[in-house]
Amino acid sequence: MADPVDRAGPEGAKPAAVWRVPDTFLILFILALVAWGATYVFTPGAYSVAGDPARIVPGSFTAAAGPSPAPILGDAERVGFLDFFFAGLVSGDRYSATVGLMAFILIIGGVFGMISRTRAIDASLIAALPGGKARSEVLVVSLFIGFSLGGAVFGMSEEAIALTLVLTPAFARAGYDAITALLVTIVGTQIGFATSWMNPFNVIVAQSITGLPPLSGMGLRIGVWTGFTLLAAGFTWRYARSVRLGQRAGLHTYGAHGEMGDSEVPHLGKARIAIMIAIAATIAWVAWGVGARGYYLAELSAQFLALGIFVALVARVARLTGCSLNEMMEAFRDGAAQLLPAALIVGAAKGILLLLGGDEPTASSLMNTLLHALSALTAQAPEWMTAWVMYAAQSAINFFIASGSGQASVTMPIMAPLADLSGVTRQTAVLAFQLGDGLTNLIIPTSAGLMGCLAAARVSYGDWLAFVWKPLLVLMGIASIVIIAAHGSGY
Repeated sequence: MADPVDRAGPEGAKPAAVWRVPDTFLILFILALVAWGATYVFTPGAYSVAGDPARIVPGSFTAAAGPSPAPILGDAERVGFLDFFFAGLVSGDRYSATVGLMAFILIIGGVFGMISRTRAIDASLIAALPGGKARSEVLVVSLFIGFSLGGAVFGMSEEAIALTLVLTPAFARAGYDAITALLVTIVGTQIGFATSWMNPFNVIVAQSITGLPPLSGMGLRIGVWTGFTLLAAGFTWRYARSVRLGQRAGLHTYGAHGEMGDSEVPHLGKARIAIMIAIAATIAWVAWGVGARGYYLAELSAQFLALGIFVALVARVARLTGCSLNEMMEAFRDGAAQLLPAALIVGAAKGILLLLGGDEPTASSLMNTLLHALSALTAQAPEWMTAWVMYAAQSAINFFIASGSGQASVTMPIMAPLADLSGVTRQTAVLAFQLGDGLTNLIIPTSAGLMGCLAAARVSYGDWLAFVWKPLLVLMGIASIVIIAAHGSGY
């Protein structure tokens, strides 16, 4: 969406301005204000849990005596409106989805700032993306499938932020726009994330909570992943081709030569090839670590930092232009600074959740009240569409709990027994969860992966919504058909 511009009118008349979607931080502030107001109106509640691992006891929801208004200024017992941001920023530890994730974002931002300084990815993509040739789109589609596979196999999501940072200017040099880069990175990863058969952060967590064997039901899921990926890859190919051929204006956020602002084409020499091999090896190392060793944010950060050290040493030995050790440290600092807004968004989103009382099932909170209302709605739906209502409910909940594992931990203990009572298989309930959790990540402003990628590509949230809402409706429509068919077949 364009910035406000003055429109010419009759002499003396005030110029009209085009409305602009509010800044992301303004949106989050408004959400925090709404959440704070809700604490004065709605009654919080809590669940009972039992078993090992602990699961919510169906029908155990207990409402408090009345609303529990959050104060303006919080204290050690309760988060208030004015300190929700601070509370979100300091919530958790090095393994948490708040402090840990913020640190992870800043570290990979710095590391890929160093990689960007070497122009290794630029050189590789420029060599493989000759403008005006049909095989340019072949590489775009190949990259899309690769990102989708990354999302499916090891839950690649926030990792796409740094890759968007370097792919966007490289794509610009090849004649594509920032939307093309976002289609490849954030859309590719979230398609894989939503339709995965082995994602450790949503499928395996959800199956473990519901008592299903990990990786069970993978046959249908692989088919769903294949179908969604090919469909979205075809859309990406068509869009990218239309931009390159000038049939569509596109959204160009970088100049013809990216941030460098010159026409110099970096040479793909031995040093840059070594850096590209190191990047591929690190991705493989991450995939192995997540799948085989259960690596999470702290370990992933260490892996990327190891990559950064290697890149700095190779660049220094090869004497790449602008890549002295001091300049590489400057690149690390600049790369981290560029992703600082994404890290702040993570903290703000967590603060809003804390303002509602948190997401612990046994603690009295408005989040539990919301989940209770959604589960009651699901239970009242006709039998044939109960599974679809679960999918719709998971899509709505994802606006408040953007973490896949967090949403699984909170909702699946409710959805699993609810599925038993309504005639829906638990496998279908897990499928409804992962599709609902994954696809809406393409539009929710509380998604660190989405907002970080938009910041890296220099695309406003309003421009992105204006582009993606129609393709997303198609994807959600197909997901609805998949859910209803899975329920009908007894999957």
